[in-house]
Amino acid sequence: MGGKRIISVVTNDLEGDQRIHKTALSLMKHGWEPMLVGRYLRDSQAIQRTYDTRRLKLIFNSGPLFYASINIRLFLFLLFVRVDLILANDLDTLPAAWLVSRIRGKTLVFDSHEYFTEVPELINRPRVQKIWKGIEGFLVPRLKNMITVNEEIASLFLKKYKIQPDVLMNLPLSVINAESPNEVPSGGNQYTQILYQGAVNIGRGLEQMIAAMEYLPDHQLTIVGGGDLLHKLRNKVSILAWKDNIHFTGRLPFEKILAYAQKADIGLSLEQDMGLNYRLSLPNKLFDYMKAGLPVLASDLPVIRQLIKKLDIGLLIKQFDPQYLASAVREMTKDSARYKKWQKNALDAAPDYSWESQEPLLLRIFEEALLSSS
Repeated sequence: MGGKRIISVVTNDLEGDQRIHKTALSLMKHGWEPMLVGRYLRDSQAIQRTYDTRRLKLIFNSGPLFYASINIRLFLFLLFVRVDLILANDLDTLPAAWLVSRIRGKTLVFDSHEYFTEVPELINRPRVQKIWKGIEGFLVPRLKNMITVNEEIASLFLKKYKIQPDVLMNLPLSVINAESPNEVPSGGNQYTQILYQGAVNIGRGLEQMIAAMEYLPDHQLTIVGGGDLLHKLRNKVSILAWKDNIHFTGRLPFEKILAYAQKADIGLSLEQDMGLNYRLSLPNKLFDYMKAGLPVLASDLPVIRQLIKKLDIGLLIKQFDPQYLASAVREMTKDSARYKKWQKNALDAAPDYSWESQEPLLLRIFEEALLSSS
């Protein structure tokens, strides 16, 4: 029968989700048998992992019918597969995972990668947000085991539902076998390279940064990632006079993303204050930038501010006006001594922010969860 079987479920296609990959690797090193289950998209690339993966094909890929259909498919899959522990990643997988755990008497751990009910995509849609808050309000108080990504979000759940989540920060692996794709921009000393990596969604400052490139003719902006805004932004950029200085890669396997950070000069983390999820976020791209020694231009939001100031690894901004953003970018490289200090501070701090440093806690969480339900 093998070792302890953990099935980790998500609504993405597995390719770029570093957190579930790192969790699987850590557990596999210690005798667990992980399987990751997500969905198949039309542009999904083949993935090769050292653990089992499964992608579900769905008729619907957005909207209420998507969330209903993926939970039905996950429910049917989990109902009959061999499993000892189910790991539900984010609120949109929790209904199916919770129901199967109750029916089959299986251990359930909920990993909240963000404060889902306060994401920007929901805060301006009160009816939809109310539905998700209802799901959260029904399920979360009934959980025994929960993880989240920082202390601030953990405190929200404790205050609201009297459940104390364990905190596993979304830190990078200490060693990543980077693959260098051919399309990484290389302008030599002619261009300053600006990098954004992550979800291409609303509230990430991307539209404003694209507009700011009009005032930065000697800079190149590379946007690594996919999301709801990708098609719209590509179309918008295609008609701009400065379009040649803006590059989109689309979604990439995380093994290829590090190559972009290693060739960049400035990393962007421009989350806007659009709800509690962004206000209290600590984006994993900050740690990826740090690992590459990449100074950061970041939003002056509470948790981000705390990290940037503590480590002194970049510049904080409070405005998103394109001309202001352009001046902030130039400010970052104007003082070469300060810029080199940011680079050194990032590289010096990186070893203290590795995923492996959290492995003892991760193992304790899953071992104790399984033991307490046996």
